[in-house]
Amino acid sequence: MKRILKIILVLVVGTGISMGLLFFTPILNPPRGTKLLIRSDSDFNSLMDQLRNEPWMRLSGVFEVTARLSGLPQKIRPGRYDMDDAKSLFGLLRKLHSGKRSEVRFVITKLRTKEELAGKIGAQFEADSAEIIHFLLSQDSLRQYGVDTHTVMTMMIPNSYLCWWNGPARKIMDRMHQQSQLFWKGQRGAKAKKLGLSPMEVYILASIVEEETTRSADKGKIARVYLNRLKKGMKLEADPTVKYALRQFGLTRIYHGHLEFESPYNTYFKTGLPPGPICTPSIETIEAVLDAPPSDHLFFVAKPDFSGYSNFASTYQEHLNYAHQYQEAINKLQAQQHP
Repeated sequence: MKRILKIILVLVVGTGISMGLLFFTPILNPPRGTKLLIRSDSDFNSLMDQLRNEPWMRLSGVFEVTARLSGLPQKIRPGRYDMDDAKSLFGLLRKLHSGKRSEVRFVITKLRTKEELAGKIGAQFEADSAEIIHFLLSQDSLRQYGVDTHTVMTMMIPNSYLCWWNGPARKIMDRMHQQSQLFWKGQRGAKAKKLGLSPMEVYILASIVEEETTRSADKGKIARVYLNRLKKGMKLEADPTVKYALRQFGLTRIYHGHLEFESPYNTYFKTGLPPGPICTPSIETIEAVLDAPPSDHLFFVAKPDFSGYSNFASTYQEHLNYAHQYQEAINKLQAQQHP
């Protein structure tokens, strides 16, 4: 009997030593770049269910027992965790105990609609796109930021931001609002005031300029045309606003029927700026509006050499001449393509 007890004791000790060694051995090897996403409503049981389903997880039973003994169930912190340095069960346990989460690099580029923004946020954060779009369409939710469902996109300054992965839609909007306030603080806000516009109106105008041209040299000139038209009470008559109103962003030609589409975003139909931006303009374009060079130009049309630049005019007759040149170039090109 004593011999049997000794054998059992040796086996238990041996097993314990083996399991202990395994606990510190790099047996997990999650693929490089793997992230463990712990949701805000997670508890220890749901975390263990999640870990058991991870293809890189090994000895989940051993991990669970050790984690419970270490007090982890009372210390779960939601968020995104990088697994690159969690090669062993000990490494995973230490990471979760530390609560050392990683941030998401959220990059805002050119977006045209709230739906696009909601989809982008939903793909990178805990809050899904449905929650985001509901927030963006709620006047009550947006009132705290001084925007409405039309102007909410003016808070989205194209840039790169570091944000925590977990949290509700409001948390992300708080971050965007804070960054927008910082962006307009100081010189930019002063320049907007000098133009007789609010930062929000500068953003809306910049969104039109952004859609009009990709040529940096023309952005300020086009901005000045629209500033001059606004000052004179003329309609902006900007083709990109028609595309936005129709939600037909791929239109290459604007016809008379398009111009008659009734919408507050159609600047052939409505005088003044549209009620919100038609895209998220680059910082370069916003700066081009703020620093628009003085001129008396009221019109512009693409150059007939198809260089992407425009001819600018101060009179309607001069504009008609430039427009005629461009139309002739278009007709000639079409004739060559379809003889």
